[in-house]
Order: sequence, then structure tokens, then C-alpha cells
Amino acid sequence: MSIDTVTTSTTTNRWLWPTITVVLAFLSVGTLVAAFVLNLGAEPADANPPLPSQSATVTPATPTPSATTPTPTQNVPIAELADPAWVKRIAAAGDIPERAMSAYAGAAIELSRIKPNCGIGWNTLAAIGFVETEHGSLNGATLNPDGTVTPPIIGIPLNGNGADPVPDTDDGQLDGDPTWDHAVGPMQFIPSTWEKTAQDGNRDGKKDINQIDDAVLAAAIHLCEVGGNLTYSENWIAAISAYNPSATYNNRVSDAATYYATLT
Repeated sequence: MSIDTVTTSTTTNRWLWPTITVVLAFLSVGTLVAAFVLNLGAEPADANPPLPSQSATVTPATPTPSATTPTPTQNVPIAELADPAWVKRIAAAGDIPERAMSAYAGAAIELSRIKPNCGIGWNTLAAIGFVETEHGSLNGATLNPDGTVTPPIIGIPLNGNGADPVPDTDDGQLDGDPTWDHAVGPMQFIPSTWEKTAQDGNRDGKKDINQIDDAVLAAAIHLCEVGGNLTYSENWIAAISAYNPSATYNNRVSDAATYYATLT
């Protein structure tokens, strides 16, 4: 695990990051599925981006977390919670779009308020966003200044060909397919999970699966609900496996999260 400093307008917050160990390599897919069968997200079509080129080889150390209580943020768009200078610096160091970085950091700050015992780090959210959709840029998509992703990123049909079958649950309203569900948006939610976990991260009165603040906040809340205290390795692994039970997927997310954790 590691900690970096995310600064708000009034206080300094430190974020726990998961200790990612080689135990992932020894976990079988069957074990991961048995631990959590909830299907939060699915890998989109042709989504296998290379990991960041300077991937860390050593899991960062674990300092003592800050006990500072964050300022209440329930009416503030999450993209405005982290210090802009910090966002700019970390985004440049990690080759992460600043708009995506502000969502990842802001969601971590918000979770420290509403679920303080979770300990989710921005780097975990960034790792999922990277592996799923390259921070909202997969297949030529654009992450706009308002946080929307255009055109929408829609994954493969979950028809049993390369993925577990998931018959349509939303009459095709989110993914355009009335027969099979697809993963949708920058964080690749399937429609049935989005219905249960959707959030309004940009505080505009809407819950938009294709808007990165909404999607990242929903992912953060759901990971915390599934895994509990994510500062424990086994809980972090279980939460990520709920997003996608593939051991390869877990390893890719852990590698990216570990790399992002070094961007101090």
C-alpha cells in the first residue's frame, strides 16, 4: 500500500492504496468467482491497452494514514474537490487526462467522507479507468471538458461468446441492444448494475453512465460496498474481482494501480 497527498481548498488528505501482491497470480478464476459473483463491469470489445510504460516493479511502502477529517462535500462536484495544481502534476506524471484525474481524485475524497472506513485510493479508480477504456478514450472516443465521453463507449454483446451471457436488462436503452447487455461508459458498467449504483458525481441532477464523474463515483461506492475496507489486500482483490472475475484483469488493474501509486 502507499499514500499520496490530495489537497482540497481547506485541508490535506492522504489516501490509502492497496497492497498489491503476487498473490493475484496464484488466484484461479474459479476462486475469484466463488468469492464474489456480482458482475459490475465487463471488458469492452478490443480493450487490451498496454500498461503504462514505466510500470512499477515494487509495491510502494505503507505509511500511516492521515487522521484529518475532510470538509463536507455533498453539494460540490467531485471534479472540484482536489487541488488543481496537484491534479495537473499527477496527471502529467502518469499520462492521465486531467479531466479524468480530477474525477478519480475527487471520488476518493468524497468516499473519505461518506465511507471513511473504505480507504479506496484514487489510483485504484484510475487503474480501472485505464484498463477498461484508457480513461475514456477507447476506440477513438473523446473525454470532453464537461466529463462526457463521446461517442459512447459500448462493449461487446454479453452473449456468451468470450464473456458470461447477460440477457438484456434495460430494453437496450443504455447499450442499444434489446437482446443482450453490453458494458457502457468510461467505467464500463452493465445496465443492471448501473441501475443499482448510479450516482450524480457532477451534481447536475442527472445520473449519466457516459459522464466520468457520475461513473467513477458509482464505481468507487460499489467497490467499497463489495470489498469493505480496501486497505486489506484480500478485500481489495475481492472488490476488483467483482468488477471482472478474470485473474488476468485483476493483475492488469493491480499493475496499473501500483504504478500510479508511485506518482508522488
